[in-house]
Amino acid sequence: MSSILFAGVDIGSTTSKCVILNENKEQLVFHRDYTLADRNESGERVLNASLQKIGASRNDLCGIVSTGYGRKAFLCADKAITEIIAHGIGTAELYPDVKTIIDIGGQDSKVIEVDHGMVVKFEMNDKCAAGTGRFFEVLTNRLMGVEMDELSDMIAAADAPSQISSMCTIFAESEIISHLSEGQKKENIIAGVGWAIARRIVGMGRSGRIPFNSQIVFSGGVANNRSIAGIFEQLLGKPVTPSVNPQSTAALGAAITAVNEYKK
Repeated sequence: MSSILFAGVDIGSTTSKCVILNENKEQLVFHRDYTLADRNESGERVLNASLQKIGASRNDLCGIVSTGYGRKAFLCADKAITEIIAHGIGTAELYPDVKTIIDIGGQDSKVIEVDHGMVVKFEMNDKCAAGTGRFFEVLTNRLMGVEMDELSDMIAAADAPSQISSMCTIFAESEIISHLSEGQKKENIIAGVGWAIARRIVGMGRSGRIPFNSQIVFSGGVANNRSIAGIFEQLLGKPVTPSVNPQSTAALGAAITAVNEYKK
């Protein structure tokens, strides 16, 4: 490789991601894989796979910054930053006018207020499955056999979303079984789960006095479900923009940090 490169590695609870940039902060590659029990190995795998995709080697890297749950376990990183900071930096790079980030990952959810990429305040749920991708996956896939990539179309087809009042996975499961036994359509039940998740996250943000100022950007794996963005729009009365490649923003923020550290 003729240019110098910088890597951001986001080791999350469910998946690990890597973004590689050149010195002009142009993204050359994004790679994602499942997170292993060994968080360091997870980081190594996504970094090596990313380098292989662009025909580069470790010698081409002038900086590596890690983020996510496993950031401190990734031994070859030059610096580690929190995923909250990384999301702020990465999202602002893609959407310079962003003021609010709603991020729903596999096992956590966050609402982040930002100003020019700097985090002002945030609220985060990482203690239980409520309001996470895992909550969605367990309830819709296990109980109804619906895959994650089918959810958006099914929510869009709902005509009367079912009421899901509990955010405890066990109790919500009982509600869904009851709805199914009553003959309610799967589309309406799945839409009900989507509304329950969105209400939970909006409530979490408001409890932390986050004003949900526009521009609002939706990221994380659940943001691939465009219908959930529509539910947030109805709840907030404001446009919500699903991020491009929504699982990459924290890794992008880490990679940008690597570039900035090098240029200091």
